[in-house]
Amino acid sequence: QVQLVESGGGWVQTGGSLRLSCAASGLTFSTYAMGWFRQAPGKEREFVAAIDWSGGTTNASDSVKARFTISRDNAKNTVYLQMNNLKPEDTAVYYCAAPITKYLRTRVENYHFWGQGIQVTVSS
Repeated sequence: QVQLVESGGGWVQTGGSLRLSCAASGLTFSTYAMGWFRQAPGKEREFVAAIDWSGGTTNASDSVKARFTISRDNAKNTVYLQMNNLKPEDTAVYYCAAPITKYLRTRVENYHFWGQGIQVTVSS
């Protein structure tokens, strides 16, 4: 049974930083790409960042690429999202997800496994 468990969310002021972690179990982590998505109230779930199986290729949405960094530690079965210079518009529930491929994907429909989500709130 695949489990993805996010941690590290919370409340932060504008300009602050948070690091999200996602611990994976039940899958051979090093053979899967991983991604982060977010969903704000009343909005569709959107792509934030993704990383391939090796960590050698990453991608991020235009709205965050200058501020957020995705990384992974295959020895710890964990993927991270470092979020810097946070803005109120970053407020959302953040989800960790895995597609059934080792190659990076950016679309929600390409992802098969999802975490339960974690709240990130940025106050102005």
